[in-house]
Amino acid sequence: MEHPPFSSQHIFMREALKQAKIAADHDEVPVGAVIVHNNRIIAKAHNQVEMLKDPTAHAEMIAITQAASAMFSKWLYDCMMYVTIEPCSMCAGALVLARMKRVYYGAADPKTGACGSVVNIIGNNQLNHRVEISAGLMDEECGSLIKGFFKGKREELEKID
Repeated sequence: MEHPPFSSQHIFMREALKQAKIAADHDEVPVGAVIVHNNRIIAKAHNQVEMLKDPTAHAEMIAITQAASAMFSKWLYDCMMYVTIEPCSMCAGALVLARMKRVYYGAADPKTGACGSVVNIIGNNQLNHRVEISAGLMDEECGSLIKGFFKGKREELEKID
């Protein structure tokens, strides 16, 4: 499903990209996420794994915690997440447990994606909730950010050798 370039989906994904750029500025894997309720951002986060020394400090996980606090509820039934890269299995599981309504993601993740690329936790019929998914929103911008980050990391390693 293609979205017009100035749709609300693009506006929210641009906010997620801003968060991803903050992560990159702090030498974190550049992933950003925002959660929207009633067309208003209620949470925004970026990866903080390195800063917090916490393997669970993914943008999606931090945003879910913020949104649950903002909603005064563990359930996020009417909420939408916009995230720059396809969620991993941990994050996809958390999205199911939070009862998120829909996830829009940018770039697919062929190594750890859990919304259809490697596994499909988010749409697994055996689970008690399924999250609607919209893949590929602004995928070029989202993908180039993460590819550029890892290219830079590889170049840094080559200089050391």
